[in-house]
Amino acid sequence: MKKGIHPESYRPVVFKDMSNGDMFLSRSTSNTKETIEFEGETYPLVKLEISNTSHPFYTGKSKLVDTAGRVDKFMSRYGNRVKK
Repeated sequence: MKKGIHPESYRPVVFKDMSNGDMFLSRSTSNTKETIEFEGETYPLVKLEISNTSHPFYTGKSKLVDTAGRVDKFMSRYGNRVKK
């Protein structure tokens, strides 16, 4: 790899899928304030809503992942309407 082409903040970071708890280590420049213990080392933590381990395309399962309640909000607002 060429020297000096990456920013100073390019470092190992743990990404955690919040829907199923799966974690993996990669390099990133993402700013984060949280840290986590992973494989005996402490790394910065980036939380993900969905990753390849929980996405329906990769898992083959049709699963609704809604952590912010957007579907419930939509259904309560528009779900009881009748087509005319």
